[in-house]
Amino acid sequence: MKVAIIGGGIGGMSLALSLVAAGVDDIDIYESAPGVRELGVGINVLPHAIRELTELGLLDQLSAVGIPTADFTYFSRLGQRIWEEPLGLAAGYRWPQFSIHRGELLGVLHRAVVDRLGAHRVHTGHHLARFEQPPGHGVSADFVERETSAPVCRVEADLLVGCDGIHSVVRRALCPAEGPPKWNGVVMWRGATIGKPFLSGRSMVNIGSSRQRAVVYPISRADEEKGQALINWVATVKLAATPGMPPQDWTHVVRREEVLAAFASFSFDFLDVAALIRDAELIYQYPMVDRDPLRSWNSGRVTLLGDAAHPMHPVGGNGASQAILDARVLARELALQGSMAAAVAAYDNERRPATAALVQSNRRAGPHRCQDLVDERAPSGFTELSDVVSQQELQEIADDYKQIAGFEMEELNNRPSRSVGLATP
Repeated sequence: MKVAIIGGGIGGMSLALSLVAAGVDDIDIYESAPGVRELGVGINVLPHAIRELTELGLLDQLSAVGIPTADFTYFSRLGQRIWEEPLGLAAGYRWPQFSIHRGELLGVLHRAVVDRLGAHRVHTGHHLARFEQPPGHGVSADFVERETSAPVCRVEADLLVGCDGIHSVVRRALCPAEGPPKWNGVVMWRGATIGKPFLSGRSMVNIGSSRQRAVVYPISRADEEKGQALINWVATVKLAATPGMPPQDWTHVVRREEVLAAFASFSFDFLDVAALIRDAELIYQYPMVDRDPLRSWNSGRVTLLGDAAHPMHPVGGNGASQAILDARVLARELALQGSMAAAVAAYDNERRPATAALVQSNRRAGPHRCQDLVDERAPSGFTELSDVVSQQELQEIADDYKQIAGFEMEELNNRPSRSVGLATP
């Protein structure tokens, strides 16, 4: 079985490693960029995805670079504590949760792919131009150089998997009338700042509400070992008027004064968010966008994975985690099902409804709803939290999201492994 993976990001690399582990080794990754670059800022990888990466033999490598997040706290925009809970191993999961630089996570995955498949299987500078499925002949894909559109090569494969992100060429070919991503009016500013450890030193905090929010956590084991913290922060504001969507470019840099003007009041005894913004080397801007769930990810011998399949609002830290889960399920089904058609259908039947529910939950603020309730019921703050919202209500919000996102602790800890060691049919 020959598999062509379109996109060399977290989803594409995870799929390659999952396929190798499942007995498929005729795999090629085609990346549009001229190189696999370790770009971006921080992300979270939750225990359900860390379980999958652990079973792929990557726990030690992740532990060497990421922070095993220990606790999480929701605060109101006034800095009042709403909800707190332990995370990962501290909560009783059998696997940690990691806060990690996106580039370092991609680096761990890329190095493992090169080690297990060979560097010659990762083709950079290959931008997918078109593909077709001649009857009885698998998939033919044409690649070009992205900047010049000069032809690069034609590839034949048994299966083509679009792991090429929210602006997926593969998805656009399958759904030509879909149009651009949907913007909810929220602007995200992101940065990483060297600072002092805060709270437990491995804490994640979420301050504000859906109108204005800051999410902050450390992401570097190397900096932790120096007694400092590389602190990732995301600041979001919902605009009252939406004159036009900001550029959808993860490298779009803005002036810090623009962000400071919105977050000057976010200075608390436990964390000075305004100082993090002021001291950041670079600040990136991106609109918060997603797409409507599809009725199917599959078309013959072509399917989708990760953000190409289910782009979602970055609520609850699930984007990268869901791509990793996709990869493991697709590899398992390709190993165990009796035909290609049965495998991609089984993958679609399991992962598409699960991620569609998550897309819809994230549009409703997911677990962040606890902050919105407090903001609505006590806009000027509270003396007793119980006068505003009950612990039962808060617990139900947290539990509901874990169930939807697939990391309810008892279920995850006791679920059978997705690992397979069988040769593919």
